[in-house]
Amino acid sequence: MTAFFAATGVVMLAEMGDKTQLIAMAFAARFLWKTVMVGIFVGSLANHLVAVLGGTYLAAMVSPEYIRLAGAFAFIGFGIWTLLDLEEAEEQGNSRYGPFGTVAITFFLGEMGDKTQLAAFTMAAEFPEAFGFIIAGTVTAMLIADGAAIALGSALRRYLPPRRMKIAAGWIFLMCGGAGLVHGMM
Repeated sequence: MTAFFAATGVVMLAEMGDKTQLIAMAFAARFLWKTVMVGIFVGSLANHLVAVLGGTYLAAMVSPEYIRLAGAFAFIGFGIWTLLDLEEAEEQGNSRYGPFGTVAITFFLGEMGDKTQLAAFTMAAEFPEAFGFIIAGTVTAMLIADGAAIALGSALRRYLPPRRMKIAAGWIFLMCGGAGLVHGMM
């Protein structure tokens, strides 16, 4: 259980103020909060499984800087895609993946090379015998940390027109991608 609490604490701290909290808020403003929460769960679970199982191999093959840059370009792509498709969509969303798939894929890609993924990898190295507790702790931390952003996004959804929320979401994606590019070039 020590591994679970350590992983939860470390990842929760790492997630506070992270770009994916802004993304969670933007998605919750567009989609049902339950869909966003399940998408975050699946995307984070997949990402942290990759971190724990393949982190060492991937780090040996691909520079973390390249992984972060790929994530930054993905966010810029999501931003452009969102801003170009400003027609009001129904709840099912306008992505061919639907709201759930869009959230899950975004969180999977958004956490690539991120500090929470690196924290999951580090915790797994520190507690190699507690693989399940590490995964459970890191994903729990993501759900707790992003839950507040989801609550805020859901509240905004009630008061702002969908078009404005899409514009805000598009700009949030672009800013996160731009910040990732700037960070990647330093």
